Amino acid sequence: MTTTDTRTLAVPGADLVYDVRRPLSAAGGHRTLLMVGQPMTAEGFNALAAHFTDRTVVTYDPRGLGRSVRTDGRSDHTPQQQAADLHLLIEALGAGPVDVFASSGGAVTALELVASHPGDVATLVAHEPPINAVLPDAEAAERARAGFHEAYQAGGTGAGMAAFIAMTSWQGEFTEAYFAQPAPDPAAFGMPAEDDGSRDDPLLSKASWAITDYRPDAAALTAAPTRIVIAVGEETGTTYTARTAVGMAALLGREAVVFPSHHGGFLGGEYGYAGKPAEFAAKLREVLAAG
Repeated sequence: MTTTDTRTLAVPGADLVYDVRRPLSAAGGHRTLLMVGQPMTAEGFNALAAHFTDRTVVTYDPRGLGRSVRTDGRSDHTPQQQAADLHLLIEALGAGPVDVFASSGGAVTALELVASHPGDVATLVAHEPPINAVLPDAEAAERARAGFHEAYQAGGTGAGMAAFIAMTSWQGEFTEAYFAQPAPDPAAFGMPAEDDGSRDDPLLSKASWAITDYRPDAAALTAAPTRIVIAVGEETGTTYTARTAVGMAALLGREAVVFPSHHGGFLGGEYGYAGKPAEFAAKLREVLAAG
């Protein structure tokens, strides 16, 4: 059993809302576990956090997403800014160094956190960070990204998401066969084709391009005292985020550690993309215990 305390931290340009889940009994010497996503917010970790009732777990909404309101007048999401926010959050917790489980864009933020504030994190498990620079077909990956952005600009959210799913489910490198495909039908993915006119989606707009454009500092990461584990889903195959995970691990001179399920393997069924949260949590617990 745990108790949850929701707090707000004022940082330059934003008010960060975060949740502190504390065990009702003694924490047993475990480090605080921080869970980080992007553009996913705190609630995406509910199913995973439920399996870690023996330690303090902290989740948060990145600036400009969910409950964390921006006051800086910006709409872009950069790993550097978000890492600076996390550094201030860890300072506010007074519990550093912490362990971090970070997924997708959140894993990119966490890598930057380790590079820029190496004393903040004891163990980082970075799950499928989407970083184009570590791919042999980086230019083609950028072209594929531009493709779903163009579909979004032309047809709205349904068209953009259909193109995004087509990109992220493609197996292997982005060859001319990928680019020769017809535009996917949003209805095939259960999404409406109607355009609501909005163009501010953090995933489909250019607001988050700094994440996939991130260039990791391998020297800083390997010099940090942090134990870095790059994780890849056993069901992710050779899709984009599986390949970026393997590429990121290779950049650090190691192999990616295989976790259960897929890119959202820690998710419960409430989001329509259920993973295996119990099995995922067991693997995460095993990896953290080895540190």
